[in-house]
Amino acid sequence: MSLVIVGTVAFDAIETPFGKTDKIVGGAATYAGLAASYLYNKVKLISVIGEDFGDQINMLTDKGIAVEGVEIIKGGKSFFWAGKYHNDMNSRDTLVTELNVLADFDPKIPISYQDCEYLLLGNLTPQVQLDTLERLAHKPKLVVLDTMNFWMDVALGDLKKVLQKVDVLTINDAEARQLSGEYSLVKAAESILQMGPSYLIIKKGEHGALLFGDGEVFSAPALPLADVFDPTGAGDTFAGGFIGYLAKVKSVNFANMRNAVIYGSALASFCVEKFGTDRIQNLSRAEIVDRIKQFVTLTKFDIGE
Repeated sequence: MSLVIVGTVAFDAIETPFGKTDKIVGGAATYAGLAASYLYNKVKLISVIGEDFGDQINMLTDKGIAVEGVEIIKGGKSFFWAGKYHNDMNSRDTLVTELNVLADFDPKIPISYQDCEYLLLGNLTPQVQLDTLERLAHKPKLVVLDTMNFWMDVALGDLKKVLQKVDVLTINDAEARQLSGEYSLVKAAESILQMGPSYLIIKKGEHGALLFGDGEVFSAPALPLADVFDPTGAGDTFAGGFIGYLAKVKSVNFANMRNAVIYGSALASFCVEKFGTDRIQNLSRAEIVDRIKQFVTLTKFDIGE
């Protein structure tokens, strides 16, 4: 049984206070797929690219990630985004957005993907997310959805339809407040969980993440890092690590989701240490285990009598 990830495979150009890059490989499905591949060996991507992507797709196949569902448009150009981060690294300006082949993306699901047991719907139009769900022969065991404030502004009706069909929603704190109309994140979670998902993850950047579901709440810390070079793709890396862990343990419950949040957070902490996908392309198992132990140490304590 496989883990299918739907999202962008693209090019980015990034500028931060630590430097800048030329055009490099990026995209939500790229980051999520790389992260998930460290935890699960049957990761399959659905996306669209242009001929300009060339053999750079090998960075995914070299990790054992299936790309049969990545459509290549002859003569087309891949999606391109360029952005500049401010000094606080939490806010950024979009300099260039070129949809190119993504403008007409119609997800193709190969027969070999119909064994999908775990599905991550990356940050795309809600209609594409709905189309993907409808084209699967069977509902996956777990469906995780990522979205953003833009779709809340321009496609709220379709987004709410998707929310009724997914198990987990992952968004940031500002998006949770916008979607729910509540400032308190606890009240926001209560409102959003009534829209359909069984679980909600609210990402808070350098302040960690909150997991809501089954009448419980779990707060995960963010690992204090001396240097954050590039936050691009950190949220997608988190999502890939999260669902990759759940596919690995093959059991969906709140206890395992707590662990999945930590694994996602750990992998995301690697992502920001270098530009683009450079850091998460070549992680060792020892590095990941050590980073998980650091997260455990952050929150481990004993209360005396």
